[in-house]
This record gives sequence, structure tokens and C-alpha cells, in this order.
Amino acid sequence: MKTKIDFKSSQEEYTDSEKIQLLVLARNIIETYLKSGQEIEPEIKNEKFLRPRGVFVTLTKKDKLRGCIGYIEPIKPLAQAIKDNAIAAATLDNRFLPVSVDELNDLKVEISILTLPQADTIENIIKEKRGVILRQGNRGATYLPQVWNELSDPKVFFTTLCAKGGLPDDCYLDSETEIRSYQAVVFSEK
Repeated sequence: MKTKIDFKSSQEEYTDSEKIQLLVLARNIIETYLKSGQEIEPEIKNEKFLRPRGVFVTLTKKDKLRGCIGYIEPIKPLAQAIKDNAIAAATLDNRFLPVSVDELNDLKVEISILTLPQADTIENIIKEKRGVILRQGNRGATYLPQVWNELSDPKVFFTTLCAKGGLPDDCYLDSETEIRSYQAVVFSEK
């Protein structure tokens, strides 16, 4: 089992030990589910893990995205949200076939714990490299803050986000588009 982590945020709301516990939890949940079809219920004593938080679980294989699912809003306790989204990232991301047991050793787990989304301006989002939610009617999409590492050009970032949501490429310039941002504590297995 991998226990080293790669920290990608200066926000230290969670200790290194807590981050490792959450990564181990996510990996154990994925492995148990893929091997047996059983969903294990996290046994949580840490009060921080019982607080509702928005969270995404991202899986990569050889540095390529293999699955990413999450809750933007804090609708469930953190440990439960990690459980739900770890299983979903491995089995329900419609961009990929479900992860197989044979892939487990090649997977890297990343967790993003989100702040509450707030209305924001394009300028501030670009300056702060925040995660973004675009919504217009019942269509919308989000990019986690770490997507800026791959799509550093603001125009490319926002046009591809609009396209991801099934909206016109320039939807981020439309006054009808709701724009909210968030930050994330991001950590992953090495």
C-alpha cells in the first residue's frame, strides 16, 4: 500500500497523517469494491471526517486521467463522500470503461476537498487559479483548480469548460452564465 503523498496545496486544514488516512481509505474502498463488489462503510472517529464537504476523487494511470467524480457541494460527511466518489470514479465515469482489478497497482488516487463555491469574477479566478463552476439553465460544468496545470491559457481553460458543459464556447462571457469558484486542498499518492 502506498503511503507517501504529494501535496499540491498550501492550505493545511488537514494534517499529513489525516491526508494519508483519507488516501488509504479511498484506496481500500476501491480495492474492496473491485475485488468483491462489497461497499465497506468507513469507521470514522476523526470529527473532521464527519463534517460535510465537497470532494472529488481523481484516478490516474501512468499520469493519464482514468476517472474523476465528485460532489461540489458539501452534501455528505467527508468520509462518506470519499467512499461514494472513489467507487464512482473507478466504475461510473462515463468517459472510461470501469477500472479492472488488474489496474489497481497502476492507479494513483488523488483527493480534492473543496471550499464552499462562491460567486466570483473571471479576473479573480484567473489570478487565484481557482476551481470554476459554470452554469446556464440546467447545463453546467466544473474544472478543479489543478486543471490550470494542464490548461494554463485562460481562454482555452474557459472555452473547453463551456464545451464540457454542452454550452457555447464563449458562455463564460455571457451575462446569463452563473460563475462560481472554489479552492481545494489537493493531495495524492506518489
